[in-house]
Amino acid sequence: MQRLAAWIQGARGATRKRWALMLLTFLAGPALAALLRAAPPPGDVPSPANPREAARARIAAEARNTAAPHDSQPGVSVSYHDIRLCGLFDPVPQRYPGHVDCRNGACAPGGAQPWEVFAQGEYVGHGRTEHVPEYRLRVDDQLEFVYRLTRDETSKPYELNVGDEIRVESLADPQLYRESLVVQPDGTVTLRLLGQVRATRRTVAQLRDELEQLYTKFYNNPQITVTPLKVNTRLEDLRATVDSRYGTGGQSRQARVTPDGTIALPAVGNVPVQGLTLDELKMELDARYAQQVEGIEVTPVLVARAPRSVYVVGEVVAPGRYELDGPTTVMQAIALAGGWNVGANLRQVVVFRRADDWRLMATMLDVWDPLMSGRGPCPADEIWLNDSDLVVVPKLPILQVDEWVELIFTRGIYGVVPFQGVAIGMAKASTL
Repeated sequence: MQRLAAWIQGARGATRKRWALMLLTFLAGPALAALLRAAPPPGDVPSPANPREAARARIAAEARNTAAPHDSQPGVSVSYHDIRLCGLFDPVPQRYPGHVDCRNGACAPGGAQPWEVFAQGEYVGHGRTEHVPEYRLRVDDQLEFVYRLTRDETSKPYELNVGDEIRVESLADPQLYRESLVVQPDGTVTLRLLGQVRATRRTVAQLRDELEQLYTKFYNNPQITVTPLKVNTRLEDLRATVDSRYGTGGQSRQARVTPDGTIALPAVGNVPVQGLTLDELKMELDARYAQQVEGIEVTPVLVARAPRSVYVVGEVVAPGRYELDGPTTVMQAIALAGGWNVGANLRQVVVFRRADDWRLMATMLDVWDPLMSGRGPCPADEIWLNDSDLVVVPKLPILQVDEWVELIFTRGIYGVVPFQGVAIGMAKASTL
């Protein structure tokens, strides 16, 4: 064993030495490899303390000094700067397989260049591009609407509303003093000597001037003062409606998109949202609420998407309905159904789809090569499925004939006239 190791150490040529080392590692195992690392060649310089580094340095030096004729081609310069012996001195060899790139829809060979996608994988997946450029709302989407007070200055003077409270006082007659006047549902307030006076849709200054004019019938200089005590009651009522501070927290309201494509929110009623993005919906809601009450903004949040599913039927192991948790292709849908049965016609897979106007469309796909022969790494028929698509995997003609024969002869004629010792059927033909 030691003579074999010494012969390998004294072998001429880098290629011959690499093949000899690989053969030695395969036949003798780690024990002989350790012996080879420990035995320096005759006349060599003292090796470093690390046997791995010593072997690399020794073989790299010999490769730079010795170039076998078959290691290079005419006109090609071969440089040995870094030689790594995969499998002998490295615990995990690096491997970069060739690949096929389907970027442009064609199977273009990628060569043997390093490609980390097919190197060591990551279970969390890579950061791919977004599923869709922008998400548009659809029926059964679950939304949460967060309400926030803007505290911004209003664009026009505040007008009194029902439920607001004001104070009316006069320097001419202290008996006209009213501490708290609540604007009644009919929009009026009750004052001494005047009775009911309309206060809604008037600013504080306008109401004061009107009261001054009315009290001049009784006083030469009434000197009326109107002080608002409680305003923005409409906004407070809206806040009370969406108040969740004693539940989930904050000021929010949840709503689901109804089958007619609308949502119902307090103060604005039904709002069409089908096909809108979240930003477009926010602009629509802010505009609608600004017409009812100022000082509030609404932020829609998508809580849960509407359920999306595909249906796989035919010659599959487990036909049924499967949810689309992410982008799903035809072959992935067949895998969700447990794979295909023996006798499935993978060359004529049919996909039924409903268009945006609910009309029925269909296409026929051929997924035989990538699934059975492996000759189609970039199949053109491997399409992305849409919500509510129906994937039909039909039977092969031989399986259809087998079932026809069993239905007509075995269950039909043989069931009526039981022939003795005769059995007609092609039950095993489907396994061909």
